[in-house]
Amino acid sequence: MVYSGTSVATGSAKAIVTAIGEGTELGQINASISEVQTVKTPLIRQTTKFGQTVSIAILIISVVIYAFGYFLRDYEPVELMLTTIGLAVAAIPEGLPAVISIILALGVRNMAEQKAIVRSLPSVETLGAVSVICTDKTGTLTKNEMTVKQIVTANHDIEVSGSGYAPNGDLELNGQPFDLDDDESMIDLLTVGKTCNDSQLNEEDGDWVINGDPTEACLLTVAEKAERPIERLKVISKIPFDSEYKYMATLVDYKGERMIFFKGAPDRLFDMASSEDFKQDYWDEKRKEIADRGQRVLGAGLKRVDSSKASIDHEDVEDGLTFLGLFGIVDPPRQEAIDAVAACRDAGIRIKMITGDHKDTAVAIAKELGMEVEGALEGRELTDMTDEEIKEASVHNDVFARTSPNDKLRLVKGLQENGLITSMTGDGVNDAPALKRADIGVAMGIKGTEVAKEASQMVLVDDNFKTIYNAVREGRRVYDNLKKTILFLLPTNGGQALLVAMSILLGAAAPLSPVQILWVNMVVAITLSLAIAFEPLEESTMKRPPRPANVPLLSRYYIFRVTFVSIIIGGGSLWINYMLGDFDYSTEKLQTITLNAIVMAQLFHLYNCRTELAPAFNRHFFDNKIAFLVSALLIALQLFITYVPFMHTLFGTAPLTWEDWIYPVAFGAVVFIIVEIEKAISRRVIGNRNIH
Repeated sequence: MVYSGTSVATGSAKAIVTAIGEGTELGQINASISEVQTVKTPLIRQTTKFGQTVSIAILIISVVIYAFGYFLRDYEPVELMLTTIGLAVAAIPEGLPAVISIILALGVRNMAEQKAIVRSLPSVETLGAVSVICTDKTGTLTKNEMTVKQIVTANHDIEVSGSGYAPNGDLELNGQPFDLDDDESMIDLLTVGKTCNDSQLNEEDGDWVINGDPTEACLLTVAEKAERPIERLKVISKIPFDSEYKYMATLVDYKGERMIFFKGAPDRLFDMASSEDFKQDYWDEKRKEIADRGQRVLGAGLKRVDSSKASIDHEDVEDGLTFLGLFGIVDPPRQEAIDAVAACRDAGIRIKMITGDHKDTAVAIAKELGMEVEGALEGRELTDMTDEEIKEASVHNDVFARTSPNDKLRLVKGLQENGLITSMTGDGVNDAPALKRADIGVAMGIKGTEVAKEASQMVLVDDNFKTIYNAVREGRRVYDNLKKTILFLLPTNGGQALLVAMSILLGAAAPLSPVQILWVNMVVAITLSLAIAFEPLEESTMKRPPRPANVPLLSRYYIFRVTFVSIIIGGGSLWINYMLGDFDYSTEKLQTITLNAIVMAQLFHLYNCRTELAPAFNRHFFDNKIAFLVSALLIALQLFITYVPFMHTLFGTAPLTWEDWIYPVAFGAVVFIIVEIEKAISRRVIGNRNIH
């Protein structure tokens, strides 16, 4: 069968078109992709709900305050309207969307430096919420450097020395070189492995490089390690390997006869074996013995056919196979993958291995990687399960072997139905639906197809599992900085709004004019609010479990903190304004002192928010140079509005004496100290359990 979208390398043929458009394999995959509903990222869901809540709250408060001032405080309607608008302007965190975009963009840049290309900004934050990582084994958790370490025939169990693709090593029996004359089936086995093969092995500048599949290439290497040359026969006809039927077959002339060579999954070849000479129990035991060592197991066999046979198809290989033996192939785990799996466990992230290998091999590698293997299932078991059973199996099992692309899609859906934020890796066209469905689809940059990359939200440049872990770390850093930014912006906006609202409720003159409130919002947005985006990851971040998918953007503690700090900033600024109102200050000078007081409070509060509960002064205090840079810029802007004459005209400010600065600076220091005391108490009372 020739599929639409494939390329013909050589030869010619006549073909009958059996399907077009949606009926082709590509068409069915495309339909499957289009049917998959893209899941909104947690950040988009949270910010949408947060924005709606804040907007409604500000609208209601503004209407209530206006009504109160109009009916109970006898303000002029126009003056009251301007003041109420100032209240709304003060309350709305209009700089938040821009700051969120900047934080996400910085996250994208940092991930790119760590060889993870993120294709959409919100996906950066989603990585921080990942609670399950579904990953392939070969090349991602392992090195993808296949080496045959064991060969089993009906008569001998041979060890193979050497590693990698260089043909340096020997075939050994009990520590001694093995003589091929002692086992004719060994020559047949090596010949099948070398002939039933689409890979090439070449030496370039002293290095051995492969062109083709690594699993096939290692069969060429082991054939070169034999004490005598192993011939690579001319192929007359071929059935290429496909994961659907799990074998490859070639028609050749060998030893004066026409034969079909087979290579593929042992259990598939066992089904084809001739019942006369095949010892099922022996080979099952040997296959399991090899797999339990963490080795991939490959079987080989041959079948004699009529000399007139010129081509082969699947009907020719259904039975009658003479089984020759097994290859035990090692694909060692990456050391960085072992470390990353351990780090993921510390972070409360579960790893699900989804592979095409045999279950015993997958379980052995999973244990070697340090995974907690709760259970293992094969693809045929998943196929027989209902969606509800898949939902249960996706959570309670960690290893899934002999899986199909459709199994991946069903497992992703099952995990999501359990409320888990799921990352899925894939490289093939058939993986595209699962990649698109996952909260974070991760495509392989080296061996991944363009379709897989288009369907995913992230591409691994190096196909390395450690890169996924690094991306999760960056995602958590991004989310923490988003929360800290909100923790900084909302109290500052809340304090300004409270300042205006309390003045209306008390029937006093507005402490700040609407244009001065706009100035505060502007200078804070372009300076202080950017600083937290550059905060490094806190040490405790990767020691806590992933946040639940439905967690609100503001936890109960955050709501308390925002309210608490808003009252301190708003109430303190109003107290300074009232206190100094008894002195002989002009309206302009009084408003200028109040303006600088609320700005200084926000400046000092920035350093409270650089950590959630940890003390502001710690060994990482000077790591974020941007925080000090924007602080200096903010001070320069405040001096500009305070002392430049044309700014006095625009904003109604007046110059201050050095003594006048005592009030804003002292107020900022008091805010900082009070919040640090509150953080210390919260650390003792609630710890980290109610923050997220």
